[in-house]
Amino acid sequence: MPLPQPDHLLLRRAQKGDEDAFRTILEMYEVPVYNYVLRMVGDRALAEDLTQEIFIRIYQGLAGFSLRCRFTTWLFQVAKNRVLDELRARERKPQAVVTLDDLPPLEVVDAPPERIEAIDAVWRAVALLNADLKMALLLRDVVGLSYTEIADSLEITLATVKWRIFKAREEVQLALEREGIEVEVGGRATAER
Repeated sequence: MPLPQPDHLLLRRAQKGDEDAFRTILEMYEVPVYNYVLRMVGDRALAEDLTQEIFIRIYQGLAGFSLRCRFTTWLFQVAKNRVLDELRARERKPQAVVTLDDLPPLEVVDAPPERIEAIDAVWRAVALLNADLKMALLLRDVVGLSYTEIADSLEITLATVKWRIFKAREEVQLALEREGIEVEVGGRATAER
């Protein structure tokens, strides 16, 4: 389900410094941005910090935001840039080794164990994708942006977006097959052990 765009009047009020209007925008988008950032960096505390930084940047840049483009496109462009800065900084400094088992699990309430196992396998496979593929896939399948919005957010061509999403889904599918998880066309996953 695609993310809704904020009302233009709400955006205008926020651009003029109305803190209640900005708070409403924050409440609308904080969870999708956090979930995106969390899946990109794999660390809850870091994702919280980065999400806060992203919304500070949004607040600071809101006055210059042009209503000619979609708000979600701009929002996730800011998020992408901050996440990439963090990932580059990580590459420059040594990090402690984190195993896939240390990544936060996706919590599913009242799901059968095989469904939980399949969902966990999907997130492990997504975690192994390179940053470019992961960003495109998460913006499409988790956040719900259109292909055009993703292209604008990531500052790449529409053809590149389509290829990255195709390639990411293909790599996730192959990883699931290696684990013995069968994914049906309708998206239901079952364990085959």
